Amino acid sequence: MRNSTRGEVDPFIVMDVMEAARAAEAEGRHIIHMEVGQPGTAAPAAARAALAQAMEAGPLGYTVALGLPELRARIAQLYGQWYGITLDPARVVVTPGSSGAFILAFSALFDAGQRVGIGAPGYPSYRQILKALDLQPVMLETKAENRLQPVPADLEGQALDGLLVASPANPSGTMLDKTALAALIHATQAQGAAFISDEIYHGIEYEAKAVSALEISDDVYVINSFSKYFSMTGWRIGWMVVPPDHVRLIERLAQNLFICPPHASQVAALAAMDAHEELQRNMDVYRENRKLMLEGLPKAGFDRIAPPDGAFYVYADVSHLTQDSRQFCAEILEKASVAVTPGLDFDAQRGHATLRFSYARSTADIREGLARLARFMADTGRL
Repeated sequence: MRNSTRGEVDPFIVMDVMEAARAAEAEGRHIIHMEVGQPGTAAPAAARAALAQAMEAGPLGYTVALGLPELRARIAQLYGQWYGITLDPARVVVTPGSSGAFILAFSALFDAGQRVGIGAPGYPSYRQILKALDLQPVMLETKAENRLQPVPADLEGQALDGLLVASPANPSGTMLDKTALAALIHATQAQGAAFISDEIYHGIEYEAKAVSALEISDDVYVINSFSKYFSMTGWRIGWMVVPPDHVRLIERLAQNLFICPPHASQVAALAAMDAHEELQRNMDVYRENRKLMLEGLPKAGFDRIAPPDGAFYVYADVSHLTQDSRQFCAEILEKASVAVTPGLDFDAQRGHATLRFSYARSTADIREGLARLARFMADTGRL
């Protein structure tokens, strides 16, 4: 059977690493997971209890396309709590994960063939979703001196129709402060291009609060998710904030593409938003894990790193150790029983010499993983 060129997207390499780790575990080996960007904790207890109660109370059918009104209102309230913003709940769109939000945003904002800028390194599914929608991802090669975040100068001469920025970023964990984010928004808008802010790691910050694009402009798309801070990856529930005149446009797309977000996940998400104490206990784990990583990775020979401002990743330059990050990860998995992600997922040009380490799992796992990495590097003569 014939296939479309839109289906010819690259594989998500971290998923291949996860499968290799699963196969190793099936053989009886104990693998430390530093590859996957997924909290090791369950959804908050209040979320699970709320869903159990709702399931007993009656059927969970379709909701309206934009999401449960009470959930949209509670998300709007969060912007007041976190950023001091008064947000109209009508601008909030509940989505099937942030991935659903990206599909809606790209469909609403761009026509086939238009050019959307993305910082490299960056989350790989951005460019693959763009390709699948017949859009052209334009990779902006960010610099270490800019902490692997794009700057207005990177936009010059690119003729972009849109720019997508993540802060905190995946894989680097670096953030844009308000001045830097405002400069990017204004530079993008001056070109007549759309600005999309990926804020799915907000809430997971260490030394400063992440800045929302909504603190700077209402003429932006902001995407977030319950996957990371709220520890609900498998529930596939996210949200998006759009300009007032885009709400009906997004609603029509959502009705036809998704009908509605999962009702069960919306019920759980609403309860999760008030589980502050439990979520902060998760943050205590991330803080301790980050400290261990920043101390332990250099001791294990991975010393070319920038401390992450948020999220739960460390992105390392390993050009002095290898020019084949995928093979290096395979060797680490085989000899050290630690799964890590090659940078090729995030940067097709420079990722052959970078690795991403995730510290989203338990502190005991992080300690053991660092010890295994140090032994592996010593045993192979790299330390």
